[in-house]
Amino acid sequence: MLKGSTLKALDVRIIQRYMQSSCQQIGPRHYINGIQRYYITFNDFRNKKRMYTKKELVGYSMEDMYSVVSDVSNYYKFVPYVKKSQVHTVDPGGGGFKADLIVGFPPLNEIYTSQVTLQPNSRVKSECHDGRLFNYLLNEWRFSPGLKDIPNSCVVDFRVAFEFKSLLHSNIANIFFDLICDQMENAFILEVNRRSGPPSIRSHVLKSRRS
Repeated sequence: MLKGSTLKALDVRIIQRYMQSSCQQIGPRHYINGIQRYYITFNDFRNKKRMYTKKELVGYSMEDMYSVVSDVSNYYKFVPYVKKSQVHTVDPGGGGFKADLIVGFPPLNEIYTSQVTLQPNSRVKSECHDGRLFNYLLNEWRFSPGLKDIPNSCVVDFRVAFEFKSLLHSNIANIFFDLICDQMENAFILEVNRRSGPPSIRSHVLKSRRS
């Protein structure tokens, strides 16, 4: 665990190393702690598609993160709004499986089957094309090496993308969209903390975008 002046120096180096990346502009830009934030524009309420991406350096290894994100059968225990998560139709070669999930968040509920594709310790991708509320739903996690001098760290790329069948449902969900995405991602970090202990470094958001 790094403390005091060492951690502060590391924070500066991390920001300098990663903050060269840019976010695509989708509305008036506002900067908070070096991260671009966007306000909702009128066009958001005419769009049935939603996307959220986040790149973050965390104080856990790729293996630690992958073990939690790929544990779909236990999502109902620690992921907000997931009421049921049942794995079936497992690929004997270990390339993935199908999972039935029930997700409920006010005022919507969705029952759907996801095709989960696995690349051990580097990627978990979940896709659904047969939902009642969605034309499609995608969740994707990618894990890559973090800081060379801190092996117990990695960079997490998190992406959520979906398209509602109904513009009405899209507008309702828009109210909760950012909150739900943040809560869901944070739930995985908290679960890794519970299983693996405190992080080696403080997390740093490198890039964040919603549309």
